[in-house]
Amino acid sequence: MSLVTLSEVLRTALRDGHAVAGLVTLGWEDMRAYVAAAEAENCPVILQAGPSCRDHTPLPVLGAMFRNLAEAASVPVVAHLDHGYTSEDCRIAIDSGFTSVMFDGSRKPLAENIDETAAIAEMAHAAGVSCEGEIGFVGYSGGEGSAGTDPDEAAQFARETGVDAMAISVGNVHLQQDKQGGLDEARIRAIEAVTEVPLVIHGGSGVPFEQRTRLARGSKICKFNIGTELRMAFGAALREAVNRDPDRFDRVQILKDTHEPLVAATRNVLRGFKGGTDG
Repeated sequence: MSLVTLSEVLRTALRDGHAVAGLVTLGWEDMRAYVAAAEAENCPVILQAGPSCRDHTPLPVLGAMFRNLAEAASVPVVAHLDHGYTSEDCRIAIDSGFTSVMFDGSRKPLAENIDETAAIAEMAHAAGVSCEGEIGFVGYSGGEGSAGTDPDEAAQFARETGVDAMAISVGNVHLQQDKQGGLDEARIRAIEAVTEVPLVIHGGSGVPFEQRTRLARGSKICKFNIGTELRMAFGAALREAVNRDPDRFDRVQILKDTHEPLVAATRNVLRGFKGGTDG
């Protein structure tokens, strides 16, 4: 069984100079492709159930799916709740077998975010589960704007919550389909200087590949969340499979044709986060 906590894989990443991909899942097809890619690259992977995934499939089912894949995997697999907005979200995930929960209180005032995150971290740790929190708000492409992370607030947040990982807002944006942006490295260095907690970048699809690789190997950013980039690869493969034979209607057969293209795209993502000695 290769099911592990977020803290386990991020401690190793911080020590050895690499990052781990938090891959946003929507269903069985991408989950199994992500694990297959991680096995091919011989690296750990974080399977993430975000709000849209949870709207489609209940958390107990997702927990069972993640654990089933992890138990057969040859590499470490983290079962992670992404953007839990309430204590109840996190409690259900823990009860459903997740090994990591992310509580997103980033829209709340600092004191409230700290208090709620600390309580959830305590609940998670009592169950042997890791906890990620967020300080500073990461916005959405074409939607809500970001509020950058203040280094002093980040230091206080890390100190007072006891989180195992801290998501920060440093120029990253959710749902960005291109890589024209980039992260504010001066702000990252300022945050690194005041905390030892592994850092997390949400909206990693919009970060240029070269910058992702460089920061994975030379900063305290130990987790990059990748969703949009791989959803686009899956969508392209699905359209190609459907259009290739308009008379085909068996969705199992159609979805099988997305597997290899998605594995290939995921392997490319994972290579960018591996340590310098791993290529």
